[in-house]
Amino acid sequence: MSYVSEFPAASAQQAAGHFLQRLSVETDCADVHHALTHHEQDFALLHVVGSAEAFAKRHLPGAVHLPHSQMTEEKMREWPTGTLFVVYCAGPHCNGADRAALKLAQLGLPVKIMIGGITGWEDEGYAFASGD
Repeated sequence: MSYVSEFPAASAQQAAGHFLQRLSVETDCADVHHALTHHEQDFALLHVVGSAEAFAKRHLPGAVHLPHSQMTEEKMREWPTGTLFVVYCAGPHCNGADRAALKLAQLGLPVKIMIGGITGWEDEGYAFASGD
């Protein structure tokens, strides 16, 4: 018996629930890129780590620089009620997106993490923006 099959697979119903849960809190670079390039952006894209200078050098197109430390109930009122927030950070080695997602969820706002972050975006070969 291999390590793969050592533990039985979940039932189809359990697996569907698990993957639906993951997709409800995560998105990926390809889906964000598709939305941006096909004018289907129905979310606010937040760059949640680093300095303003680092953001100005390189960030995802259309992103707003808003470090998780600056997310307040008052600040988040700048977006319409019901806005879906997609947060990203440096990459898999960074937990800034998790911190931001937790903060937004605790404020009662819909949020997803873009898995991969800047590292994933770069790995996919997608273009970055610069400037404010």
